[in-house]
Amino acid sequence: MATRNQTYRTRLAKYLRTRRGKLSQAEFAKKLSISQSTLARIECEDQNVTIDMLELMCKRLKCNLSELIPGS
Repeated sequence: MATRNQTYRTRLAKYLRTRRGKLSQAEFAKKLSISQSTLARIECEDQNVTIDMLELMCKRLKCNLSELIPGS
């Protein structure tokens, strides 16, 4: 469970790294329909993510926003 002092970026980055597992960033990015460099920036917490991108990730990962950003 995410602690309250973690940012949404941190929670999203951790969730995506966990879901990616042993897949390469390139493979996982393809699954998400985003570029590898975008995924790398998200995982490094350097990327602003739009609502549209969050919706796309939820659709591609078959999850809801509360799963994508735990503790939100």
